[in-house]
Amino acid sequence: MDLYKRSERKFRTEIEGLRAVAAILVAVYHIWLGNVSGGVDVFFVVSGFLITTSLLSRWEKYGKIDAAGFLLNLCKRLFPAAFTVLFLVSAACFLWLPELRWDQTVKEVMASAFYLENWQLARNSVDYLAQNNEASPFQHFWAMSVQGQFYMIWPILLSLSLILAKRVFKKTVRFSFLAVLLGVFVMSFAYSVYLTAINQPWAYFDTFTRVWEFTLGGIVALLIANIKLNRTSSLLFGWLGLAGLVSCGIILQVSTVFPGYAALWPTLSAVCILLAGNQGGSAGVHRLLSSKPLVGFGSISYGFYLWHWPLLIFYYILFDKESINFLHGLVIIVAASVLSYITTSMIEKPIRNSLRLNTNWKISLVAASFMVAVLAISAVWYGTIKYLQSGVLTASAASDEYPGAAVMGAGAEGIGSITTVSYIPRPIQARKDLPKVYEDNCHQAEGKAEVLSCTYGVKDNPRFTIALVGGSHSAQWLPALEEIADEEKLKIVNYSKSSCRFTADDTEKEDCRQWNESLIEMLTKQDIPDLVFTTANVGKHLKDDIPAGFIKQWGVLKDAKVSVFAVRDNPWFEFDPPTCVDENGPNASECMVKRELLLPEPSAWSRLENPPANVHYADFSDYFCDEEHCGPVIGNVLVYRDKHHITGTYMKTLAPILREHLMPVLEQIES
Repeated sequence: MDLYKRSERKFRTEIEGLRAVAAILVAVYHIWLGNVSGGVDVFFVVSGFLITTSLLSRWEKYGKIDAAGFLLNLCKRLFPAAFTVLFLVSAACFLWLPELRWDQTVKEVMASAFYLENWQLARNSVDYLAQNNEASPFQHFWAMSVQGQFYMIWPILLSLSLILAKRVFKKTVRFSFLAVLLGVFVMSFAYSVYLTAINQPWAYFDTFTRVWEFTLGGIVALLIANIKLNRTSSLLFGWLGLAGLVSCGIILQVSTVFPGYAALWPTLSAVCILLAGNQGGSAGVHRLLSSKPLVGFGSISYGFYLWHWPLLIFYYILFDKESINFLHGLVIIVAASVLSYITTSMIEKPIRNSLRLNTNWKISLVAASFMVAVLAISAVWYGTIKYLQSGVLTASAASDEYPGAAVMGAGAEGIGSITTVSYIPRPIQARKDLPKVYEDNCHQAEGKAEVLSCTYGVKDNPRFTIALVGGSHSAQWLPALEEIADEEKLKIVNYSKSSCRFTADDTEKEDCRQWNESLIEMLTKQDIPDLVFTTANVGKHLKDDIPAGFIKQWGVLKDAKVSVFAVRDNPWFEFDPPTCVDENGPNASECMVKRELLLPEPSAWSRLENPPANVHYADFSDYFCDEEHCGPVIGNVLVYRDKHHITGTYMKTLAPILREHLMPVLEQIES
């Protein structure tokens, strides 16, 4: 194989057509199928192919890489459209996006501006507190971020290839570059397969699980001059590649199995089209891909990708929809195409083709101006968010204006009885209205088995020691316990872990099972409390009995003469109550749910034939629902911070009711 041989540099119209098809597939799958097409993976391969060709050509022509000039010219081409969309969509978000989504969204704006959106989404994908995040208008910038990081990596790899060519291989730079890319391909692909198997949500956004896709395009760029396909082979390769690309999202669940092995499907489809070129004769796929409509659309495909997603998200928000019909979807595609054409022809091309921008400092100045505009609007937006959030946790709870749970229960006025003042916390504040364990890094994360503990309340000479154990639905009771801790001299030791209940169920995830085994050992032999406070059931499962693993765990405590205070889990909503309140108001019928749909009767506890003797059961359902409905705002206090977790503020208003149930149990233990 002659790696001295260079491919002929020419504008390949079929690549523009391939970009057009990939962009259209991305939009079609997003809009109508609610799935991912694999089109982004094609963009990655094509980028690897073109950038490898471009970098090598620059080096062979000028004898230097000039990484700064290379990257600035990319900024000159990519920044105008990207930052125009970022700026305008940020302004639209400030005007029309529900406040509850501001905090998440502004972080994504800033992450996108610095080409780090993929890492922001990767972190969210494994962050328990971010699991209620909804798709933002900037989520699609993850692909642009990966691509931007790739542009930073490639000059480094070429520089490494120059060194290896001279000092190690003693061969051409092309040979050395091919060797480097093959090495990177093997490492990245192996890492991609491994991480996809153990943590697919993170792997989907990880740059290093995607580098092999760019590398594949680079390898093709280096070898394509040595690969000659006859007309029949080119015909077959071309149409096979297009068929593979179109069918990928139909056959594979791209969003849940990519990257890893599965991503070979669209990437190899792209390789087939690149290799086929225009050699397939009159029936070759290049005739379709090189057609004027597709080539024309390919020239605006970058802008189309940038615009289609925020238009779709705002459609869902403004029209309160969860799906989209064909006509409305078509309108979004047309609107994205028009906006893309305007952005490309009026902003991107004039800057990209400007003869005045002929030095690095001039290009830097223009690029910086686009970035500064986006960062400025983000800073104003972020400051507004912090201002609105600042008063949430210092607001007076359980007062005459904000009685919360006090309006519920037998003989009380019930949901919606107090409406003379605005409710607290505001929806924008609700997600942050958490028990202290999160701020104190005392709530163990998913995937980790170490038992963490933090002590609250009276730490010296307490009258009683309570172990608060279980998942987030146990930890959320901490604010109520803290409210009564000082007066009753309670020491509260928190042992909690995300998505891990206090159970002896062997079917739990390995980290949860190990955590429970270690915790029960501590509670029965080392740090023995007066009382274990935990949940009695799982509110999500309406017809389930008390889990057998719960009863088994309580039995171990019984043998150690440790009592349990088990509370019935709060109702779980099918929708997000803070969002509903933000959009419809605190007493809107859209935000109310009939009690029997969330709280079955008789309760799971009442159906137990032989309740454990050491367990004291408490049911606070009447403080979340009245006789008919469960609502998101009670006594001017927002009850929920997401679909099924209670705000710290509402928990504080539950403290007097909890005290009435808890103290007799503790005094009985004492006696």
